[in-house]
Amino acid sequence: MLAEKKSNLILNIIFAIMFVVTVFPILLTISISLTDSRAIMDHGYSIWPETFSTEAYRYIFKTPETILRAYAVTIFVTVVGATLSTLIISLYSYALSRKDFKGRKVLTFYVFITMLFNGGTVAWYIVCTSLYHLSNTVWSMILPYLMNTWYIIIMRTFFQTSVPVSIIESGKLDGAGEWRIFFELVIPIAVPGIATIALFQTLNYWNDWWLPIMFIVKPELYNLQFLLQRMMQNIQQLNENAKYMANASEQLMNVPTDGARMALCIVAMGPILIVYPFFQKYFIQGLTIGSIKG
Repeated sequence: MLAEKKSNLILNIIFAIMFVVTVFPILLTISISLTDSRAIMDHGYSIWPETFSTEAYRYIFKTPETILRAYAVTIFVTVVGATLSTLIISLYSYALSRKDFKGRKVLTFYVFITMLFNGGTVAWYIVCTSLYHLSNTVWSMILPYLMNTWYIIIMRTFFQTSVPVSIIESGKLDGAGEWRIFFELVIPIAVPGIATIALFQTLNYWNDWWLPIMFIVKPELYNLQFLLQRMMQNIQQLNENAKYMANASEQLMNVPTDGARMALCIVAMGPILIVYPFFQKYFIQGLTIGSIKG
């Protein structure tokens, strides 16, 4: 009994340390974003703002319509992309989990081949732009991430270990077709695994800036991450120019470089922090069961 209490105490201490290590950077980021730029230069970073200021947020929201449009693009891409990719991955992996499916070996081989080999970035870009004509379209930020072979393997194992064959057979005996079996019998059991994959894909779409760099030129199609990256580059460029300009204006010299960067981080991660708790109750169960070798 005493040994158990000691082990629980040690675990609690470890988890408390992990919590502090995880939360501290977020609190520091919030603090810097709310600190006056001169105070940062004089006193450095601190967990509590030396001089409270919303200057950084006022700076990045000088043109709020640009931020709001980027938010709208990102939300659309994330919702549509995560929904479609989760559905496609679930359907594909469910087919691989069915031992009575005749094309199972061929599709499994196709998955493993795409994990090991690819045509390279140049070939991929040519296919996307010349064959699928994805340049400067919102679908260029959705279609390339619809399939993920690693998530297919996770979900296939999840279906094999979590969905009893007897449930599928009982559905067939009751006259249900494959689509009805999948959506009415399999999906309710597989919610933890599907929610886990949905969370991964949501984070993938929300944090993506690579696809806009490759395909997007029109400013009205910038997603949030790409827009914030451009804004950070502009802020850094203004700051560098001010150092070498003898007659730089006071406004240019006082651009809140560090505060604006941290404010941009808060703007980007805020919605994800709100969404994550809805997936949390499924996350550990889905990831743990999906990692069991089938």
